[in-house]
Formats: sequence, C-alpha cells, structure tokens
Amino acid sequence: MSPDTASHPTDFIRDMIDHDLQTGKNDGKVATRFPPEPNGYIHIGHAKSVCLNFGIAAQYKGTCNLRLDDTDPAGESMEFVQSIINDIRWLGLDWDDRLFYASDYFERLYQFAVELIKSGNAYICSLTPDEVREQRGTFTEPGKDSPYRNRSVEENLDMFQRMRLGEFADGAHTLRAKIDMASANIVMRDPVIYRIKREPHYRTGTNWVIYPMYDFAHCLSDALEGITHSICTLEFENNRPLYDWIVERLITGPRPRQIEFARLNLSYTVLSKRRLIELVNKEYVQGWDDPRMPTVTGMRRRGYTPEAIRNFCVQIGVAKNDNLIDVALLEHCVREDLNEHAPRTMCVLRPLRVVIDNYPEDKTEQFECANHPQNPDMGTRKVSFSRELYIEREDFMEDPPKKYHRLGPGREVRLRNAYIIKFESMVKDERTGDVVELHCTYDPQTRNAPPADGRKVPGVIHWLSAEHCAPAEVRLYDRLFKIENPGSEEDFLGYLNPDSLETLTGCFVEQSLQQAKPGSQHQFERLGYFCVDTKDSKTEKLVFNRVVALRDSWAKIAGGDKG
Repeated sequence: MSPDTASHPTDFIRDMIDHDLQTGKNDGKVATRFPPEPNGYIHIGHAKSVCLNFGIAAQYKGTCNLRLDDTDPAGESMEFVQSIINDIRWLGLDWDDRLFYASDYFERLYQFAVELIKSGNAYICSLTPDEVREQRGTFTEPGKDSPYRNRSVEENLDMFQRMRLGEFADGAHTLRAKIDMASANIVMRDPVIYRIKREPHYRTGTNWVIYPMYDFAHCLSDALEGITHSICTLEFENNRPLYDWIVERLITGPRPRQIEFARLNLSYTVLSKRRLIELVNKEYVQGWDDPRMPTVTGMRRRGYTPEAIRNFCVQIGVAKNDNLIDVALLEHCVREDLNEHAPRTMCVLRPLRVVIDNYPEDKTEQFECANHPQNPDMGTRKVSFSRELYIEREDFMEDPPKKYHRLGPGREVRLRNAYIIKFESMVKDERTGDVVELHCTYDPQTRNAPPADGRKVPGVIHWLSAEHCAPAEVRLYDRLFKIENPGSEEDFLGYLNPDSLETLTGCFVEQSLQQAKPGSQHQFERLGYFCVDTKDSKTEKLVFNRVVALRDSWAKIAGGDKG
C-alpha cells in the first residue's frame, strides 16, 4: 500500500510506515489510535495528535481507534470521557465502532501480569515509594536490587492475588518488572507495573483495588487492539524500551511499534494538563470551556472552527525535536477560514450618539448590504437608517491629527453602505466634559454614490440606527499569558495577563443578529471576527466573543494579509 504523496503530507513517521509496508510488515495494515486519559479536557496539543493519528489512518486506508486510557481512577470521570468524544467529533473525525477503554482490559492485564510473574519477569516489592526512589540510582550510578527481588514465583503469585483481594493497605506492596537495576535507562530499573489504590473507578466502581501503571497497560492495550503504529510524543521516548520489553515477553505474532514525535508547544499558552487543571480548580479561568483556554471546547466556544484547527495542525507538520510554535499562526488559520465563511455585519462597541439634523425625524430607510463582499452567493441583508445613529466613540476626535480620516470638526466621513455626513456641533457632559452627542448633516445625493462635486472623502466608518439595533454584551479576549513561553516558568501563574478579558456592556449590534444561532461566527466590520456565545447568549441578552482581530500579524510576517 503506497499513499499518494502528491496529496498527502510527508514526514518521518510516514516514511517509517512506508518502509513497514514495503517490507510486508503487519500484512500491509495500518492501525493507529488516539489514547487520552480522561482526567481533563483535551487541548490544542491533543488536537495535533488526533489529526495526525486519524489522518495517517485515512491516508493509508487503515483504522484509528479512540481509547480512553483510564488506568488511574483519581481524577477520571465520565464528564471528561464525554467531553473528549464530543471534541473529537466536533473536529470532524470518527472512529466508527472502535471506542475502547483500558478498563475493559483490566482482567486481561491482570492475567498478563500473572504470566510475567510465572516466567520470573516480575516480583512483589514491599519497599515504600520513597525507598524505591532512593534505590533507583542516578544517571551516573546504578540502582540497587530490592531485597524482595528474589521472592519465589509461588510467593509472588500468592501475594499478587492477595493484593487483588484487598488484604494489604495502599502502598504496602507493588508489582515490579524484573529487568535491570544497572540499566543506563532509569526507566528500565525494575519499574512498578501494578500498585494498590483504593480509589473507586468511574466505570468499574470498587471491583478493583489494584490498578496497572500506564506503561504496562498502554502497550498491551495497543497489542490487544491490533495497533500497528503507536504514535506518541517525545516524553515517551525513554519509555520505548520498556514498551518493547513488555510486548516481547507477552505478545506473540505482530506487535505494535512505538514512534515518537515532538509535542506541540504554543507561545503565550500552557499545555501541561496539570497546569490547566490548576487554572480551572483555582478559578483563574471560568472552567474548561473558558474561551481563553487552549482546550478544544474552549476554542470552540470562542469561535474557532474545526477546519482552522485541522489546517493549523497540517501547517505545523510533524517534527522530531521540540520547538515553540507562534500562536499567531493558529490565529492566522482561524482568520483565513472565517474570512471565507463569516457573514459581515455591524456592531458598535463604545457608542457615541449622532443626530443628523437635516434628516427627516419620521423617516426610515432600508439599505441592502452584502453579507460578504467577495461572495455574492451569501446574499444580502437589510439595515435600517434613521435620523439618530450610533458610531464608535473612537471614530470622532475633537482635535484630530492630520492623518486621522474619521469624524472631527470640519470633517466629513462616509457611513458604510449609506451617506456622507459632515460634523456640525457637539454636546458635552457638563460634569465630565466628555462628548456625549454629535450633530451632523448628510448629503442626500451620496447614497452609495460619490459626491457630485468630486470632493474626496477618505474615511469610511460603521454605524447603527439608534432606533433599530439590539443591545449586546461583547467580550474581548486576549492571550491568557503576557510572556511568550509561560510553560518554561515554575511560577507560571505570575505571568497571567490581567487584560486577557475585557467585557463591554452597552454595545449595539444589527437587529438581525437576534436570530443568530449560538456559536455562529460573524465579521463585525472594521472590528474583527466574533461569535455568539454558546453558554450565556440569549435572545433577551446577546453575548458575543471576539474570536480574532482583523489584523493578521502572522500573515504579515509570512508575506501577506488576506484577513
């Protein structure tokens, strides 16, 4: 089986798979899996692995399983399982009927451990965790054999069964693989493969009081499912000899092959699950679906699209060495997708009232506005125009600089899709001195037409009819951290961005957005891309999240801006 390299990416993982296929390994089959632990929500780093594993399976006309590696009951829950399933489906990927749980294999894993004991390759150790660490040695010094390493097979079998029956306290004994305490690879120095843990499991309840360690369960689960290529991140590279050691002693016939690639590191972001859990539990964010979180559910709520995330994962590729990816590339991919598909509309974030003195008080006009200027198939919408309007407060300056092309004393601007207006006077708050209202006149001959006298009006601003708009709350999201690589800092919480969320009330949007579907994305002209919040937005209270700004810093670095 040979993939079409003209239409598929190439990388060192695919090169290995090609070689396996050329040599007839695995009878020409390719089977991958995505194996998250259900102790949190998956994030953009997991999305990279999801896209890689499912993408390889599709490319080679193979299969990809979804398996929940639920071997540590502490912190695992069905909530996390369901979130993982929902997020992967939202990304546009499916595993058909191949949804598995490591907990499905607990009995078989136990029997595998019994086989290791019987073959003299595992033993019950009664050292405490601290004593095990002390005797493990260092990178330059070998470890020391456990005093229990030479227990008889019969004694080990008896004690392992009693561990299962719950006769011993947590931590009293462990089952360790008997490998080599002098190995240069510390992972191979008689690692623990089973421990006692009286923690109810979200699927098996209290049926088990001993649980397999990840390194023992993972490789055997791969083998049981017929996985050919077990693709994981670089932190498991040192564990590969243990992976191979276990399957070589317990699995006959085809065996899975572990291949490591560089995990995703994203600037201004932390992707350590432990740190994400800390952000949630200590309420630095408003849950796993907080739009500032790098979780898939958080990005979905913010308004990112699955197409943009998949494209990002393709663009960053697969590397052998860790590197830091600029988050601007992810934002660029989101912006590129939304630029093509998001309908245009108008919103005023910080409204300033404008009264057009020479416009009839009882008159209302309907302007036909394109939903997408480059895509006529997206149709048009009607926007009402009347005597009193709202414009952005920043689109007026009392003393504007020379290159300011918006409204000010003696200046004219064009209202998007409407007329040219000219500033006449202003009203100020007597107490604060702030401008609260502008009075202007309009040129009735300039409805979507240039001035008859040929004068140039360079500025174009957006607006809303004060009588025909809907109130809204708008949340302006920025990066959660204020330094490029917070993941490298021990005190990462000290680098949280205090301006990562600005909530604006008193905003106004077009009335048509009252019927917008939760999660739908829109380009607020001149302001950026926004989506209807799926959690808090209601017909009586519209809430919008800023997805990304219009400015595309990545594209400018790369040599262009299509945003």
